[in-house]
Amino acid sequence: MKDYSFFSYEMSEALHLSEKEKKQTLYDCVLKIQSELDENIDNHSQNLIVSNIEVLLNYCLRYYGRQFITRKSTNRDIVGLIEKAISEYFDSENLREKGLPTVSYLAEKVNMSPNYLSDLLKKETGMNAQDRIHYYLIEEAKKLLLTSDKSISELAFLLGFEYPQYFSRLFKAKTGKTPMEFRNLN
Repeated sequence: MKDYSFFSYEMSEALHLSEKEKKQTLYDCVLKIQSELDENIDNHSQNLIVSNIEVLLNYCLRYYGRQFITRKSTNRDIVGLIEKAISEYFDSENLREKGLPTVSYLAEKVNMSPNYLSDLLKKETGMNAQDRIHYYLIEEAKKLLLTSDKSISELAFLLGFEYPQYFSRLFKAKTGKTPMEFRNLN
């Protein structure tokens, strides 16, 4: 029998599984798949293998989704750390020098994968990581548009955009108004 010890540390950390889920449910799914692969192939083999893989993946999806519900307190702490990291980034010279923070940059700050971080933020805030970054950008842009006499091009550069039209396009997509329309209406 093959060793399926990969269900130990790595998967329990990624999916936060109980011992029963890890050792019984997922292990049983893998054993069924292995058993089908080891048997003589017949007309039903492929369907059974695919079905068992689907069951395995459905359990993984269940466990993955559940951890966003069961780890609310930890998740709120992580969201707080992300909010702080974004604020500090926007308050520093990084925005002008390096452009917008990336999802990878934020994920690295909290030792998560970018996809997991985005999923967590989506569950907790309703916005994925990229949307959260854009939210901060638009809020900063609104503040600058209302408190500064600088041109839209100058503000775009301050906000880390190499080309002002990219800034204007994003601003309009997020607010429904161009930066100039927003400034004139307020």
